[in-house]
This record gives sequence, structure tokens and C-alpha cells, in this order.
Amino acid sequence: MDANEPIVIAVPKGRILKELRPLLDAAGVEPEAAFDDGGARQLRFACAEPGVEIVRVRSFDVATFVAFGGAQLGVAGNDVLMEFDYPEIYAPLDLDIGHCRLAVAAPQDLALTDDPRTWSHVRIATKYPRLTRRHFAARGVQAECISLSGAMELAPSLGLCRRIVDLVSSGDTLRANGLVEIEEIARISSRLIVNRAAMKTRPGRLGALVDRFEAALDAA
Repeated sequence: MDANEPIVIAVPKGRILKELRPLLDAAGVEPEAAFDDGGARQLRFACAEPGVEIVRVRSFDVATFVAFGGAQLGVAGNDVLMEFDYPEIYAPLDLDIGHCRLAVAAPQDLALTDDPRTWSHVRIATKYPRLTRRHFAARGVQAECISLSGAMELAPSLGLCRRIVDLVSSGDTLRANGLVEIEEIARISSRLIVNRAAMKTRPGRLGALVDRFEAALDAA
């Protein structure tokens, strides 16, 4: 990476961005005014910090931008990090935002008699096929995953499968679709992530930004 190129921070769109926004300001990387226009089509923004830019992307894409060098820093949930497991990334800080859980859910009538300890094979709809397979393989269960990017809660009622793996926060969406949690896979929060190669080539600049995020967390 050229030392004169701007440092790019990839951040997720949506709910997590609202929680992240105060941390960006506290870390001294306050984005330009257009950043807060939720309807704007602009995706790349200047910052109060010279030589730093922010790009706003889908939450599932942040890790890919950082892993392949499109951004040097980013904010991603550990669900995304576990799914892709990019060796090019490390996550020095838990930002203590975006809290939820990754869970297995099933229709209420099935959950009354279902015992995960007896499973040998399961068919599951999820946008986390790699993570799901690893989770179940660790206890000898074969997981047949149907990959969906959204509307997971519809899969059981439409006959795709009997169970899903998805993020759960309040649980309201599950209940509205007649589903209940039957097993928690992991607790999720958002992490500050760093491209390893970029940290080696620009350790002073990137290290200082990581330190500022850490100081912002300590002061919160």
C-alpha cells in the first residue's frame, strides 16, 4: 500500500452503524455530513481526520473488503469473521456493540419434542453454511445447509427444511413466524478488524487509529 494513499475504514450499513457512529466521532474519524443521510447513494466519505476515508457497505461484505485490501480497517460482527475465517484479518478490539446471538431455531411444535443431542443429520437454512457445518461437525452431526441471504424464517413453513440458523436479537421475528430457539451457537458482537499486510506496511498510522478506537471505548 502506498504511504500517500488514504486509509479506508469499511463500516456496515443498518442498525450497527447507528451504534458505531458515536465511536467514530470519539476516535476522531467523524465522517462528512453526507454520511448521516440515510437515503444518500454515496458510499465513500471523507473524514475529519486527514488521509482517512470511510466506505459504507453491506455488513456481510466488510470482512471481504478488508481481507482483500480494499479497506485497511473495518467493523464486522464475529459471525461474519467466523463464517469467512480470513487469515488476512485480525480483530484487536471488541467494540461492545451489535450484540445478538447466532442460534438454531425450529417451529414450536417440533421444538417441543426435538433434542439436539440426538441429531445425526440436519437440514438447515442459513446464510452461514461454513460456520454451521463446522459447529455441527464438531459433535459428529452432518449439516446439510440450504444457503439463503434473507427471509430464513420462511424456510420451515414453505417446506425447505425444518430448522434454521440465524442471528437473533429480541426474538420477535422468530415468534412472528412460529419459531423458537432450540440451541445457541455463539454470542455475537462487532469487532474492529485490521488487514495484516497493511499493518505491516503502515504500522504507525494504523496502530494509532486502533489506539484511538481503544481509547474511545475506555472513555465510553
